[in-house]
Amino acid sequence: MKIQDVLNKNVMLFDLQATDKEGVINEMVQSLVDNGVVTDFDTFKAGIMNREAQTSTGLGDGIAMPHSKNEAVKEATVLFAKSNKGVDYASLDGQPTDLFFMIAAPEGANDTHLAALAELSKYLMKPGFADKLRQASTPDQVIAAFDAEEQEAAAEEAKKAEAVKEAASSDKPLIVAVTACTTGIAHTYMAEEALIKKGEEMGVTVRVETNGASGVGNRLTAEEIAKAEGVIIAADKAVETARFDGKKLISKPVAAGIRQTEELIQTILDGKADVFHAENAAQASASQEKLSLGGAFYKHLMSGVSQMLPFVIGGGILIALAFLIDQVFGVPQDQLSSLGSYHVLAAQFKTIGGVAFGFMLPVLAGYIGFSIAEKPGFVAGFIAGSIASSGSAFGNIAYGAAKGELPAAVSSGFLGALVGGFLAGGVILVLRKALAGLPRSLDGIRSILLLPLLGVGLTGFLMFLINIPMAAINTGLNNFLSSLSGSSAVLLGLLVGGMMAVDMGGPVNKAAYVFATGTLAESVASGGSIVMAAVMAAGMVPPLAVFVATVLFKDKFTQEERDSGLTNIVMGLSFITEGAIPFGAADPARAIPSFIAGSALTGALVGLAGLKLMAPHGGIFVIALTSNPLLYILFVLIGAVVSGILFGLLRKPKTKHD
Repeated sequence: MKIQDVLNKNVMLFDLQATDKEGVINEMVQSLVDNGVVTDFDTFKAGIMNREAQTSTGLGDGIAMPHSKNEAVKEATVLFAKSNKGVDYASLDGQPTDLFFMIAAPEGANDTHLAALAELSKYLMKPGFADKLRQASTPDQVIAAFDAEEQEAAAEEAKKAEAVKEAASSDKPLIVAVTACTTGIAHTYMAEEALIKKGEEMGVTVRVETNGASGVGNRLTAEEIAKAEGVIIAADKAVETARFDGKKLISKPVAAGIRQTEELIQTILDGKADVFHAENAAQASASQEKLSLGGAFYKHLMSGVSQMLPFVIGGGILIALAFLIDQVFGVPQDQLSSLGSYHVLAAQFKTIGGVAFGFMLPVLAGYIGFSIAEKPGFVAGFIAGSIASSGSAFGNIAYGAAKGELPAAVSSGFLGALVGGFLAGGVILVLRKALAGLPRSLDGIRSILLLPLLGVGLTGFLMFLINIPMAAINTGLNNFLSSLSGSSAVLLGLLVGGMMAVDMGGPVNKAAYVFATGTLAESVASGGSIVMAAVMAAGMVPPLAVFVATVLFKDKFTQEERDSGLTNIVMGLSFITEGAIPFGAADPARAIPSFIAGSALTGALVGLAGLKLMAPHGGIFVIALTSNPLLYILFVLIGAVVSGILFGLLRKPKTKHD
């Protein structure tokens, strides 16, 4: 992408008047709207604010890059703006911001906004370039600055290409490196530049391949890798490593490629780096992330859950529709046990949904295993999930004439699959270490035969043992959930409801949601899950509460915040709790306790009434799949009103400055 192609002269602003973060965002968004780039102020601003709620786009050194890929954008555009006063933008370095690049990308524009971010980062990292922009006073001067820098960059690229040719015949040591960050924007290229510069100072040629948002740049050749003294990987995500088999290799986070360049290069030159073997890729990847135990558990669990959810959602809603079809067409009193499969259409829906549900536990365990140990972990985890689903265990596996004498298999369900996924990943990691001493000539057999065979076998036998206690725990949990009524249902609804509003899409919210989907799998055939109903209802409350607060307490919110409150109606009704994040992030001490109170109340009311839900997502659009739609909507509204009033009462009145 050529940044000049999306830098729009008509939308540029050279004297921003606002002195606070939201104010300058409003000015920039309004310019995009006034010039026909954005069709709806509120929708696009909501996208910008949602991104800011994750982490500030104020990068430091006086530069900010707010961005959003948004349905309100007509064409990809970069808006350049300057503030002569400086703005408190909550930048990462805590310093005022005076240069802004607002990136607007259409919804279907693939990764245009990331490509623009990457391209801008290349320019802004050049010494003195930001100062040239600060001196510009017209759109033409801004474009001219980029054009001049582009010519210099082209000359540098030519110099790099020449250096690559010289490296092939040079007597200087050669080190190859790969840089990558999670978004593939600034840090990827900062690490590239730092490694090359430090290499020049140390008399070493460093060839760097970048894994950025726009793809792989400066791809390393087989000849370069073969000649290199060693390999430096400075990356926060997985990169292609099999090609470095047999080379001395250091794998570190991308930040090390920026701050510890001399140490990394010297380690390779001194021969202190370990020799890399392709089958150790999973361990290398795991070690570079340096996650805490809790962080690693959450990462692997979410890997499984994210892959499982499509099966739960698709299968769960199809099964729920099967019950709905039979209810619409009617089922005789003496055939109520066949509800959901009495009519042929209902039976067809239920069959398809049942097949999807059948893959839920194997996929959960499989992808937990994959996250831990890659492909061998996936197959072992998939088998572990299947065994958890079947309930097979020592003492209940049929054989020969003993079939009639054995107790029935009892599924260990969601909990068993979860344990099985982590077990499978751990088994593969242990096997890798145990087989590490085999001759190199057996590498192919180890990867293709031994790891899958031993991994599946050991995991399977261990699952036969683990299924015994896990089936008992799962049965006890299901019995508890099935008997929920009165105070127990209220307390559970209160707990999971409050959790949905604690971080609105974060780990606590996800924990409640994952628990609810697990209960749905066991209860969908009996009319649905109370826990699932409580979780979804509670998750709808915070965005709706924002709307209530902005309507009832108009004097405490700016016009832009009141306009944003309207968009939260749709988000709330759609069960998108994250819609309330900008308000929670802006005023957490008042907003989050208010949201928790209303969500917990709604969850408790759902539990008290014993309402059930047969779908894991959808909000108002699956309201017909609840056991009492009108009461369900009423409880959501009660929680939203309570939260909204509390938020409004606690909120400080806006100042004249606001």
